[in-house]
Amino acid sequence: MFFWANPTKKLLILAIMGALVFSLSPAQVYSRDEALRVLALIDKIQAEQKTKKGNPVQKAEVTESELNSYIAYRIQTEQEEIMKELRLKLFEKNRIEGKIGMDLRGQKLPPFLKPQMNFYFEGNLWTKDGWAKLEVTRLFLDEQQVQPFLLDWVISVAATLTNNKASSLNDWQELPFGLRKLETERERLVVTY
Repeated sequence: MFFWANPTKKLLILAIMGALVFSLSPAQVYSRDEALRVLALIDKIQAEQKTKKGNPVQKAEVTESELNSYIAYRIQTEQEEIMKELRLKLFEKNRIEGKIGMDLRGQKLPPFLKPQMNFYFEGNLWTKDGWAKLEVTRLFLDEQQVQPFLLDWVISVAATLTNNKASSLNDWQELPFGLRKLETERERLVVTY
């Protein structure tokens, strides 16, 4: 069961949770075993949240490969309508690069908006007291560098098309599952809960 209902928020939180070089494909290849390991970790964290006394802090690690498998699994099993791919590369000091593949074919779009778009981004992950946001420092639409607000605008259009509330990548989002902090290392995501 997915922990959020708003598809626009799904895009934002998925980007934050992991939050450049992969092609858009109808079915992103992933390891089911890796996705299941992340699902098992989520179940463990949720169970521990119910039994915690006081505020003992614990940490867990997810590899970049496991995170990308989990994201691809979620996109496929939930039959995501617009976001067809999200791939993340994790670096030290909370630096993230990624790709978002969007498919808006069949939607009524402004004439200057392409029905299939690949956004490549670079940014920094910020977390504080159970909240997180992704600060995009560089954004490309296909091979052309664009201003980061363009992705917010596309998210807004997608939210309107799916009758959902739009939000910005720059908005602070509450972390799910009782997570307190996210930190990236090279090819690893460290979660504090």
